[in-house]
Amino acid sequence: MALTGLQIFKLLPKTNCKECGMPTCLAFAMALAQKKAKLEDCPHASEEAKAALAEAAAPPICQVKFGAAEAEVQVGQETVMFRHEEKFYNPTVMAVSVSDKLTGDDLKKRIEEINDLQFDRVGQRIQVKAIAVMNESGSAESFAAAAAAVKENSPLAMILYSDSVEALAAAAGPVAQAKPLLGVAQAETAEAAAKIAKDHNCPLIAQAESIEDLAELTEMIKAAGVEDIVLSLKRPALKGHLYNLSQIRAVALKKNFRPLGYPTISCVLEGGPAEQSAEALSMICKYSSIVVVETVQKWAILPLLTAIMNIFTDPQKPVQVEAKVYAIGEPDENSPLLFTTNFSLTYYTVESDVEASRVPSYILVVDTEGTSVLTAYSGDKLNEKVVAEAMKKNEVDKLVKHKKLIIPGYVAVMSGKLEEETGWEILVGPRECSVLPKFLQEVA
Repeated sequence: MALTGLQIFKLLPKTNCKECGMPTCLAFAMALAQKKAKLEDCPHASEEAKAALAEAAAPPICQVKFGAAEAEVQVGQETVMFRHEEKFYNPTVMAVSVSDKLTGDDLKKRIEEINDLQFDRVGQRIQVKAIAVMNESGSAESFAAAAAAVKENSPLAMILYSDSVEALAAAAGPVAQAKPLLGVAQAETAEAAAKIAKDHNCPLIAQAESIEDLAELTEMIKAAGVEDIVLSLKRPALKGHLYNLSQIRAVALKKNFRPLGYPTISCVLEGGPAEQSAEALSMICKYSSIVVVETVQKWAILPLLTAIMNIFTDPQKPVQVEAKVYAIGEPDENSPLLFTTNFSLTYYTVESDVEASRVPSYILVVDTEGTSVLTAYSGDKLNEKVVAEAMKKNEVDKLVKHKKLIIPGYVAVMSGKLEEETGWEILVGPRECSVLPKFLQEVA
């Protein structure tokens, strides 16, 4: 459990040396408790104090990484039940299954379909992050061959899923450099599975029937020398599974119960694409750190990736685009010049409607710290001086010769002051972006 400022103060040297940048050790302790300082800033902290503070400062849900190099993903490290309390740290990893019953071209085709599950949304790339190789054949050789094929043909992180320790050992060795997530370890196989994970320096999935059994199992695995663990409960009905996922998170966060302080994985492998998408979405919303589905239908995967993007966007840092001038089409010195804010959703809505107009144009994106037009104006992050400075910085007078600027209709009230500030003619655009194509065609 996190220590208070006074508890931290008792562990500090109490020299008031000011080398940490704080006037007193007490002030430093208070800053440390509020996560506004780092223990490394104190040059005189003892090793005992560092150990005690490090343990107390460790997130109640451990961080687990798997995958190598650019394919590496990380889950866990969460500190709150709800995003508005602080923020969520590591997005749910979306994975798609590959059966080891597939061979040859069928296997390669399946892998390529999963690799292709990626989309662009508001300027960001969202995609499936992992492939789960499922030992459905029961054969260690087939499992190892499928894992090797995934390693060779996919840039994604890998999960190896088998109840057989022999199959897990056969598959893990040849692909160990890819640092797959290994599973599953159950009570009767915990020692052997943990040895495989430890030998290959890979994280391990612990699976049990109940939360109580799962807590005992993680202690067994940890005692065997494996620290990176992912939790898996044998699936009851959806309602019960969501309850269990919520209970695991609550116990880990609110009670600081370390045996359950690990990320979780859920598999949704039955039903059609629509049913899988609906169930997976529920698990994304209710704390599953990794969700594995069987479907490769893009229309079923896109909503899941969109939900992950929305849930794990830091509410204190809106998604932003770079503040600069964007050329839509092939504009010239006679083309219209518009401005909008750098809130991604606002910019891409405007961009889409400008493209729909088929009128080559320039869009000046003004830095409003990622807020929308009305929000920025209400908070005085968007005014005539801000826009004028953005115009000067981006040298828009060298782009167009007409000296006309189209502004959003919602901030028509600033047109007079903006005209005085810039000396440009201000044209008030429509309030609704959907009217923009018609407006540009008429004024261009």
